[in-house]
Amino acid sequence: MTSKLLPLVAGALLALGLHSAYAQSLIVDTAAVDAALKRGAVVWDARDADDYAAGHIAGAVNFGAAGDLFRDPNREDPPSAAVAAQLFGNAGIDFLNKEVIVYGGKGDPFAYYAARMLEYYGGKHGKVYHGGIEDWKAAAKPMSTQPTTLPPVKLTLNAERVGTLWTNEVVDRVRGGGAQIVDVRTPKEFSGEDIRAIRGGHIQGAMSIPYETNWVDAATPAKLAAKQVANKDGMSLKPVDQLKAMYAKLDPGKETVVYCQSGVRASETATVLRDLGFSNVKVYEPSWLGYAGVLSAPAADEVFVNVGALNGRIGSLQSRVKSLESDLSKLQAAKR
Repeated sequence: MTSKLLPLVAGALLALGLHSAYAQSLIVDTAAVDAALKRGAVVWDARDADDYAAGHIAGAVNFGAAGDLFRDPNREDPPSAAVAAQLFGNAGIDFLNKEVIVYGGKGDPFAYYAARMLEYYGGKHGKVYHGGIEDWKAAAKPMSTQPTTLPPVKLTLNAERVGTLWTNEVVDRVRGGGAQIVDVRTPKEFSGEDIRAIRGGHIQGAMSIPYETNWVDAATPAKLAAKQVANKDGMSLKPVDQLKAMYAKLDPGKETVVYCQSGVRASETATVLRDLGFSNVKVYEPSWLGYAGVLSAPAADEVFVNVGALNGRIGSLQSRVKSLESDLSKLQAAKR
């Protein structure tokens, strides 16, 4: 092929939406979302109803916070395929036949979790607009406070748990040795200092790479809370070369298991790894919440919760709250 023809062919492929980088990338930018809306793709706002009503990408649909819709309040696992079919169908999201882009706030792992749910139930993994509503506003793109509704569709979902592993499978891999496992929780969760399940610690052999380290500045949420920064710019993804360097100790051709507490934070890192060319990435869906509950599952830095002491502290706090409520009632009565 002559050098004169190369630009023409590349341009034609781009116009057809077949450019390899575009076709393969699961993480998209503002321009890609804008183009997707124009070609009729579904843009799913995965935030809660109040945030959506306050202002959203014009044309985006919302049917509640993805974290509430697709996580059991106790086990924090996704619902059955039948329930998911109802949720998506009532919202008019035919993700088996339509392109879907998901967004939330900038860097929000729940947007990644929502995008992964499409694959979980047998569709293509949704694309994620990492910059979210903040980048859309910054680009002065069309916003709306009026809801977009799609006609309901009848969905039949025959798949479930696609792209995931469950506790028995992870335990088998750990006991077999050589598993490539990434723990994306905080360092304190990893070490067992911060216990959020029946025991603390981490899966034996796992490598600690907190999901926030995918960002330009992992400390941005803390800085926002302390009013040290005024925006979420630090939550932008690092350049590709920096991300590759961060995961350089991992083998892109080997199965990579990613986990957190319940599969949400893991969704972000899993998607980043896939975009970096890792060919076999799986999310351990029950994550540490499930693994910690199987006491025979091999763990490191293992720390058990002292349930008796915990109940004592809870009882003490409840007594303190009642005392404060009583004092408050007396103050209000004295003012009358």
